[in-house]
Amino acid sequence: MPVPLPRPPSLLRGLVGAVLVAAVLTQAVAALLPHVPLLVAATAVSLAAECVLYRWQPGMVSLLAKSHADVTVRHVLRDLLLVVGLLRLGEQHRETQYALLVAALLAFYGLHCAVQAVSVLVRRTRTLPVVTRNIDASALRLSPAPPVLLRRAGHRLLVFGLPATAGLTGTAVTDDTRYAAAGVASSLVLALAGLAALLRRLLPGRRPADEQAVLDWFDAWLAEYRPTVGLYFSGGVSSAYQAGMWLEPLAALDARPVIILRERFMVPKIAATDIPIVCLPKVPTLMRLEHSTLQVLIHPSNSGKTSQVLRIPTIKHAFVNHGESDKLSSCNPYAKAYDEVWVAGPAARERYALAEVGVEDKDVVEIGRPQLDAVRPYAGPPAGRPVTVLYAPTWEGWDGNPGNTSVIAAGENLVRALLADPGVRLLYKPHPLTGSVDPRAGAADRRIREAIHAAGRSRTTVPTAELVRQTAELDRLTTAGFRPAADAAERMLVRSVPAPGRAAAVARATAAWEEAYWSSLPEGGHRVIADARPSLYACFNVADLLISDVSSVITDFLASGKPYAVANTGDLSEPAFRTAFPTVAAATVLTPDASGVPALLDAVRHPERTSGPRRARS
Repeated sequence: MPVPLPRPPSLLRGLVGAVLVAAVLTQAVAALLPHVPLLVAATAVSLAAECVLYRWQPGMVSLLAKSHADVTVRHVLRDLLLVVGLLRLGEQHRETQYALLVAALLAFYGLHCAVQAVSVLVRRTRTLPVVTRNIDASALRLSPAPPVLLRRAGHRLLVFGLPATAGLTGTAVTDDTRYAAAGVASSLVLALAGLAALLRRLLPGRRPADEQAVLDWFDAWLAEYRPTVGLYFSGGVSSAYQAGMWLEPLAALDARPVIILRERFMVPKIAATDIPIVCLPKVPTLMRLEHSTLQVLIHPSNSGKTSQVLRIPTIKHAFVNHGESDKLSSCNPYAKAYDEVWVAGPAARERYALAEVGVEDKDVVEIGRPQLDAVRPYAGPPAGRPVTVLYAPTWEGWDGNPGNTSVIAAGENLVRALLADPGVRLLYKPHPLTGSVDPRAGAADRRIREAIHAAGRSRTTVPTAELVRQTAELDRLTTAGFRPAADAAERMLVRSVPAPGRAAAVARATAAWEEAYWSSLPEGGHRVIADARPSLYACFNVADLLISDVSSVITDFLASGKPYAVANTGDLSEPAFRTAFPTVAAATVLTPDASGVPALLDAVRHPERTSGPRRARS
């Protein structure tokens, strides 16, 4: 996969915007004087600033567009100032020649507007009411998407208009109008070619099926596949992991599963699975499920769009949550909107009873926690090797409670204390939403990562050949290899029915990759694990000790029977903290200053000669 280019710091981003404004003002002054070297230099700087904006600063581009200074206005102004400079430089009898150039230039901008209008029409024909994955959608006449250059007005104008701008600049330098004529003519040819390419996609035989045809196809697919159980998910960009933890249990059912999504951007974010995926953005399309064979929908999270699917009375709706903990979010009053609430065991049942949020005991169903089958049990203290400590804090949450996450108040102290012990290997796996609400959490997370990277420099190593090989194999199985220009319709075409046995192959490749990954690390090498791989449960299996917060992480870690500690960063005393959160009962409680870390590590190494850290009890 391509490595994303780093974004420039905020000061540099603001500087680029200021440079663009200054370049345009300088270009205006140079055109009116006139001053050819200054005009050429200002034009070049202006174009360079545009390229930087479109490469690294889409937010600034959006802000300029909202200020009615979009790319078309800026480009017209840039060329207009060049024409003004030419008129100021030329003699009176040459105005007729320049008038023809201006007319041709205006024709180019007219074509640019026409290309943009047709581009919108093409995009609309390719925006289908149903988006799928792992389903054969070839009957919908899907085709590869147009090049990005023809779909994005800013990029298109910068490229198509560059010959005209360069030609006008050449004429300003040489006083030869042939440069301007050649440049404008080239831009006209490019615009005409782009318009023709897009118009061909609107021909009846070249555009995808219309909305009604797609809906009829979807109804036919439902009737043929006859799904019985589904996973319903709606969420933000960083929340796909919540659905991901239920993919394997869903696939293991003796049923015909389906995944129902609501946001188009979520379709490619769902982890590798062979389960059919359908995205139904609009409520009327969603309601077509009422006449399907679906019997049960499980819901791993609550969202504003959940209420829309709950209207379907022919389907039983069960809330399964994406993780259970002692936090209030694990007994949310919204849960009473579902037909049933499926929980891991008696503790969760009791949690709902004590919370008195309206969930009746008869509607609570204990199903266990199938995800934990992959967690290996405690095998004794580490002997002759570093202690592997997994620090996996949760995020700050929506309510601003300082006790939600340890990252802000205790994270740096904990990491500093762990790094100070040469016999510790630290794995830091922050929550994907860290810093999404409280900027302090994001800032602390960045400082923690920097500290770990700094401490781990002497322990880093080049990936082994085996890890490179296993990574390539896993990527081959789990990624579709889309073109950068692929849109949702093209992805539907590429991600058709998976090959038989792919799910089993992915499971084997994942296990092989994890083995190669852990084997590739130096014995004491620290790691920041911010990607989906290795998974949290894979980290559980190599960890000797977990340090976390009150969250589903420690609840799941109980299955390992290994030592764990919880940071108390709220305003509760330790006895009150243990009473309020039952999952802390078997944990070592750490204060924000991390003063208890040395004793904790000693107890992990030598549980036989100390009272020892409390071990997880499932």
